[in-house]
Amino acid sequence: MSPQHEAPVTSGGRKDLQADCASCFGLCCVALPFARSADFAVDKAAGQACSHLRTDFRCGIHERLRDRGYPGCTVFDCFGAGQKVSQVTFGGTDWRRAPESARAMFEVFPVMRQLHELLRYVAEALDLAAARPVHKELRRALARIDGLTRGSAEAVTALDVNALRGEVNPLLLRASELVRARVPGRRKDHRGADLMGAKLSGAGLRGASLRGALLVAADLSGADLRDADLIGADLRDADLGGADLTGALFLTQAQLDAARGDAATVLPPGLSRPAHW
Repeated sequence: MSPQHEAPVTSGGRKDLQADCASCFGLCCVALPFARSADFAVDKAAGQACSHLRTDFRCGIHERLRDRGYPGCTVFDCFGAGQKVSQVTFGGTDWRRAPESARAMFEVFPVMRQLHELLRYVAEALDLAAARPVHKELRRALARIDGLTRGSAEAVTALDVNALRGEVNPLLLRASELVRARVPGRRKDHRGADLMGAKLSGAGLRGASLRGALLVAADLSGADLRDADLIGADLRDADLGGADLTGALFLTQAQLDAARGDAATVLPPGLSRPAHW
């Protein structure tokens, strides 16, 4: 599943929150399960190495993943969790050289990914000048989560990530509200809405809350999504052609990679235009 490219640096220039596949033991290609579907050509159980994973932990079909039926791999982002587990939690010793560590390594990886995703969002919120009133609390949250990621494999695996999200999400929501409050006029609230396949071409969604919204295959072509909160929004196969995403909040590269767009789509700084667009 490893993207094997250097992601653009965002969230205050923290490279530790960007996937560094060269420093990872191919964990996403082993630890995580996937089911045969439009996203994956075959079934694979958790803990089973993908048949395309090479001995150097690189993907043997990386340049042809979409053609070979693995588009799901191209949109996965570990937010730097892979190298954290490989180089910090397990001190650079891979699961092939130390097979006795494999199970623990594979169990800690998905938890670490969730922690790094939280770190990524908190780091972005700290980059938002309008969110300054909550920066002190956000810095405390960042330091706490970062400390948790440096615990032992047993400690990380035992964490209640849902409870941690429950503590951090109000801070992210407040940061979002502070930023979007600057947007003139009434801001639409589509938080958690089922907008699958919705016809939203040219829609005025500036400063809207689309947190957790289901936007699979939605037509957002030409939509004004400036300063919209897109944390957790499902953008798989959504049409972003010509849409303006300037200042979009908590938008990730993985969300863009899962969507469709074109040369006219305006992206926030630090995110790149997917090659398949």
